[in-house]
Amino acid sequence: MPQPGDQQPQASADDSFLDLLVETLEGVDESVRGSFLRQFLRTIAQIDLTDTQANDYWERILMRRRELSETLGKRVSLKTAMVDVLASANFLRVPILMEYEEFKKLQINAATDALTGLYNRRLFDEYFDKELNRAKRYGQQMSVVILDLHSLKQVNDRYGHLHGDQVLQLAATTLRRTLRASDFAFRIGGDEFALLLPQTEPEPALTLCRRVRAQYELDVQPMGLEVGVTLDFGIAVHPADGDQKSALLSLADQRLYQLKNASKAGPRVIPIEPTATRERQEPPQTTPEKSTPQQTQTTARPWITQPLSGGGPARATKLPTPITTVQSTTPPATTAPEAPSKNVGPEGRRWERVSLSGTKAYAILSDLNQKTASVLDLSYGGVALLTDREDDIPNQFNAVLHVPILPPVRVILRKAYAMRTETGRARIGCAFVS
Repeated sequence: MPQPGDQQPQASADDSFLDLLVETLEGVDESVRGSFLRQFLRTIAQIDLTDTQANDYWERILMRRRELSETLGKRVSLKTAMVDVLASANFLRVPILMEYEEFKKLQINAATDALTGLYNRRLFDEYFDKELNRAKRYGQQMSVVILDLHSLKQVNDRYGHLHGDQVLQLAATTLRRTLRASDFAFRIGGDEFALLLPQTEPEPALTLCRRVRAQYELDVQPMGLEVGVTLDFGIAVHPADGDQKSALLSLADQRLYQLKNASKAGPRVIPIEPTATRERQEPPQTTPEKSTPQQTQTTARPWITQPLSGGGPARATKLPTPITTVQSTTPPATTAPEAPSKNVGPEGRRWERVSLSGTKAYAILSDLNQKTASVLDLSYGGVALLTDREDDIPNQFNAVLHVPILPPVRVILRKAYAMRTETGRARIGCAFVS
């Protein structure tokens, strides 16, 4: 035991560094710690170990340090214990202690992507498992997002890989600036990124992704690229979309490519049209004797008021193809119920209709005390809604469409027809109003 008045020797710089090393590695995940220690031991003793072996020898060194301290009754440096263990295993030949800066560099390289500075794929897999298990344990929701840097190949081909690296680094900068403190961002592939959003429901996750996308589009503008660079994304949420890692990743990836395909097609509103809208626009041929003089034919371009990504003020998006509409003094209810039965084949419509039955697509009817209605299908010319009562829907009204993959879209709708379904509910066909 040390006697009173005995002076403890001053810790050397090497000892202080190794003490800091011990404290730092205590808070590091086992896989990352093993990767670092494998490189660390290779540097100081020129020995090649696996990650598991490196972790095992590190535990032996810490245990040997405790044993020597208890035996000698004084603090023993980690360097002494390290030399003892490695020499006993015939590993220690040319001992070299690393500089602190080199240690930090190894620690960072083991966990981060070199180009962007974000966490790498290895850490993504590790954190995903950890956060998913936590969400299951506490009954919480967790969102995973897969992002893809749209048109990176075109940037590389046209401007060179230096510009390609710059747009990747800019994407990482945007993610760091936009994400919340509780979120995690990773680069998991060449042009792919991923986000883990603990305790995050679908709507906040979608809002965050739209904000990231909008901010990135602003950040990349000063580069003056003529290629449309943006971040496409796909979201999956535990537990609604599954409780297994593979299922969530597969669904997020599937939704990502749905958005990418929609982006390649042009407008963010998918150009499809319900049957009745098309029929109301171009009624069947009639003889001159039966034509109605009161009918007037007008050509208009539909306008869709759409909120800017990131929650900014609404903007009007003008769809490019004119739509011919028919205004008639005849009450819609007298002829509209027959409309869905005519010209239902592809040759009978100008734009294809996409069915949204079975999805979570819905519309909020702003003029009807925020009443909601299911969206049955959507097209370039209009939308079909499913409600309990036809009488509740006026001839013209405002609505906000919530469709999977697309951001919420504000529209003005005009009722084109109404008919009862087999379940007794009302199918309301609506056209976009210019």
